[in-house]
Amino acid sequence: MQSEKLSYFNGNITIDADICNGKPTIRGQRITVQTILEFLSAGESNQEILKQYSTLTQEDIHTCLAFAKKVT
Repeated sequence: MQSEKLSYFNGNITIDADICNGKPTIRGQRITVQTILEFLSAGESNQEILKQYSTLTQEDIHTCLAFAKKVT
């Protein structure tokens, strides 16, 4: 049986039961939207987050915020 895979914002946010326990991730990577939002809420700058996660882009951070806004 194949697990369901969902994507939002043109595939920039993905939900796959086989990755990070089905939490929303950024482009199927093992970086969750929740992780990025937690960094932002703790006062981390976008630049600092991008230093820590070299595979992310500024657009990825903006997409996380847009996704959070959409689901709340």
